[in-house]
Amino acid sequence: MIDSSNDPKSGSAKSGSAKSGGAMSKQLLHLVFGGELDNVSTIHFHDLGKLDIVGIYPNYAGAYAAWKAKAQGTVDNAQMRYFIVHLHRLLDPESPALQR
Repeated sequence: MIDSSNDPKSGSAKSGSAKSGGAMSKQLLHLVFGGELDNVSTIHFHDLGKLDIVGIYPNYAGAYAAWKAKAQGTVDNAQMRYFIVHLHRLLDPESPALQR
């Protein structure tokens, strides 16, 4: 699912390489990938072998920028969709950072 509810300009994204007070900030890993769907009303990919794995990013802002560039680059193909997966939520589901 594309999560565009978190605005990358809000400053809530943290960089995994930034240091604050001598301690490294927590990496919030995100995966960006996409592919052609069979039907735009479902998330069922036409060919899993042709999935476009864009990359893994250390914060939401970086993932959002990559997602936006890929999504805008495929605007002429209505079947093509790109997604942001919050890997940090899958890797550490009980993290207090996930409490809203």
